[in-house]
Amino acid sequence: MLRRLYIRDYVIVDQLELEFAAGFGALTGETGAGKSILVDALSLALGERADAASVRNGCDKAEVTAEFVVSAGSPLAAWLRANDFDDDACLLRRVMESSGRSRGYLNGVPATLGQMREAADFLADIHGQHAHHSLLRSDAQRQLLDGLAGQRPLAGEVAALHAAWRKAKEARLAAERNVEANAREREMLAWQVKEVAALSFDASSWLETGLEHKRLAHAATLQAGVEEALEELSEGEVAAMWQVERIGARLRQLLDCDPSLKGALETIEGAQIQLQEAAHALRHYRDRIDIDPARLAEVESRIQAVHDAARKYRVQAEELPQLLAGWGARLSELESLQDAAALAEREAQAQRDYLARAQNLSRGRRKAAAALGKAVTEAMQQLAMPGGRFEVALDPLPEGAAHGLENVEFRVSAHPGQPGGPLSKVASGGELSRIGLAIQVIASTAGNVPTLVFDEVDVGIGGGVAEIVGRLLKQLGSERQVLCVTHLPQVAAQADWQWTIAKEGAGKGVVSRVTPLDREGRIEEIARMLGGVTITPTTRKHAAEMLGY
Repeated sequence: MLRRLYIRDYVIVDQLELEFAAGFGALTGETGAGKSILVDALSLALGERADAASVRNGCDKAEVTAEFVVSAGSPLAAWLRANDFDDDACLLRRVMESSGRSRGYLNGVPATLGQMREAADFLADIHGQHAHHSLLRSDAQRQLLDGLAGQRPLAGEVAALHAAWRKAKEARLAAERNVEANAREREMLAWQVKEVAALSFDASSWLETGLEHKRLAHAATLQAGVEEALEELSEGEVAAMWQVERIGARLRQLLDCDPSLKGALETIEGAQIQLQEAAHALRHYRDRIDIDPARLAEVESRIQAVHDAARKYRVQAEELPQLLAGWGARLSELESLQDAAALAEREAQAQRDYLARAQNLSRGRRKAAAALGKAVTEAMQQLAMPGGRFEVALDPLPEGAAHGLENVEFRVSAHPGQPGGPLSKVASGGELSRIGLAIQVIASTAGNVPTLVFDEVDVGIGGGVAEIVGRLLKQLGSERQVLCVTHLPQVAAQADWQWTIAKEGAGKGVVSRVTPLDREGRIEEIARMLGGVTITPTTRKHAAEMLGY
């Protein structure tokens, strides 16, 4: 359940902190007051795309934070733990800068939009004011049916398996078409792989080869330099080691006169030890220096061969291993294309895998289609369409498709005796609004999210139908938290609680304000929705009757 929503510098909201209650809540107010802005802000917190234009004029950034209650042991709590987020609460925060950059946080930890959307799947469903029109699209109808059946993950698997089947089929057909070209490419790759593999090239050995070449190429210089260093360090008449030793001997004689020289003596003695170690290391190095022209020529030949291969294939020397690996993979692929029987079996197996999962998807769709058709037909009788009928048609696709073995189409007969036809062609604007609302309410009832938001989904209805819609939402609010942005007093009067949204002048701009309504405030707001500009005592009385006061 949505507990709290904090908004700052978003569109025409300067700063707003709202605490939400359970049940059915109505958000009302004049057109343009900012009711839908609250829904848009919540959508951003749930991972929708950000727009730099949503930052309030003159501000550097906008911020939206939504806090939801997390039930212990719930799927949301398990998801939070699995993704290394604290699971005692769910705090979604979104910051949007005027430059267009946005950042997301979940329980105080930076989160990707993908993670925020995944969390949103456990938290809230938002039905926008144009949701009815989206139901005219075949893909939207299919997605709604799969969601109702709890089969969206299975639909994703079917799409992936269909792609794998298509790829296997294309590979077989391509192999059949390109037998000669594949043979030529295979022969060329085999020769190239043999040529580069003969270099036995890898990054670590290449580095060692470079170091060895440098030593061999400068062996004479290194030898002369080490001899000179040894001469001055330990082997010459005035070598540094003997001079330091004489200094140490002199200081030891002076210790009897002044013991405070002990520190300096210890340092000198330490230097002696270090000089001895250095001389030992240089002698060892001198003995290992090898002026070997033959080995130098061998190393230079190897380096030349590597550079020649790199130039030939237009890569850096360090990239030869990756090039070789790519050739090997392609060669393996080409060799597999020689086996026509294996390709045909791979295609057949991919088809079997696809059909097995697609048939499971079809079974779930048939069951959900029957339930949805029955439920919407029953709702139509209440929504001033007596005798109306709704069904979900599943038209078979003999070859199958990425979305399964059938097309999904919503069909409706709005009046008794009227033949059923596609929802997009048969329903009028008012009928579409009523049928669409019924579908959304029924789909929401079948879901598991605790918070449902309806943003002006009651557009196009009124009178007694609006009152019935209000009752449906109130019934839904007994099981979930329901938030509804509405202009209809018949809907708002059914709410358990109500807020009004209004615009106010603030400095040089306009800001949106939200006011929770008490008993008298609700009467006044419902009366405004009923009577318009002039509100009479009769209008207020009617409003109180609608509210049951």
